[in-house]
Amino acid sequence: MSQNKTLRICFVALCAAMYVPMSMYLAVNIGTVRISFASLPTVIMALLFGPWEAVFTALIGEFLKQLLTYGITYTTVFYLIPPALRGLTIGLFTLFIKKQGGLPELHRLPLYGVCAAAATLTTIGNTLVNWLDSILFNYYSPVLIFGGMAYRFIIGIVTAIIVVTVAIPIVKVLRKQIMTK
Repeated sequence: MSQNKTLRICFVALCAAMYVPMSMYLAVNIGTVRISFASLPTVIMALLFGPWEAVFTALIGEFLKQLLTYGITYTTVFYLIPPALRGLTIGLFTLFIKKQGGLPELHRLPLYGVCAAAATLTTIGNTLVNWLDSILFNYYSPVLIFGGMAYRFIIGIVTAIIVVTVAIPIVKVLRKQIMTK
């Protein structure tokens, strides 16, 4: 296995491990809205390496969170999809920028736009998974599932902007460290 692949695997493992406490202990519940910085490791991986590493980070991290919080249920796999969508969206942007010879953290305005779009996709995905979960486990209520959607979208976008603002300097430092190896 090449040194680059080993490095990427180690980064995925570390970021997935960081995802769990960030989603469980660095989070605030306000009604049906959860404000969390769990997406930070996924965003860092997307900006550093691209979509696949970010998707694997989100899938592993969210699976561990689901396992520790709820155990295995019929919908556990579905709850893995929205965070993976965030990683995929931002990671594809990274690939696009890298193919043009740039670094994603240097294209701030488009990066913030992509992160806001990824947050919107994540919110839509979480809402759909919550709806499916409520149907399967017989607790559906339109107010519970769809009430406050505008609020959830706003919180998701604001959180995404904060997360990418924090991620940019971290990515710059990590990129320098990776390049010197």
